[in-house]
Amino acid sequence: MTEKPKKSGRWKAGESGNPKGRKPGTSEVSKLRASLARDLPGILANLVASAKSGDVQAARLILERVLPPVKAIEQAVALHFPESGTLTAKADAVLSAVAAGQLAPTQAAQLITAIGSLAKITEIDELAARITALEQQNAET
Repeated sequence: MTEKPKKSGRWKAGESGNPKGRKPGTSEVSKLRASLARDLPGILANLVASAKSGDVQAARLILERVLPPVKAIEQAVALHFPESGTLTAKADAVLSAVAAGQLAPTQAAQLITAIGSLAKITEIDELAARITALEQQNAET
């Protein structure tokens, strides 16, 4: 008498009721986009007409979406590094370029960071080569 009735309509643990997932295009957002797509040319024409008649908000909306703000771009600078120089010599060349006004300090900081990363990579390569050489020596003995 105290038995619990078997619950129907429940999925077993670890089992999905819809293994393939929701079908594409069934959400409200996709339906809304489809309905807007039909009216989009008229909406845009009205928006442009409003902007031309002096509606600042319409003009701003058009400009923000059609012509995004221009981002600042740093100009490329040609630097001459010592051919066979060490990484320290290359960092000195970057600092000399900043002192001479040929390179912006922000660009120099990025280059110094890149040289530091290169130093770490070079160090790892050298350590890997040393370990390989030591392993070969141990294998021969």
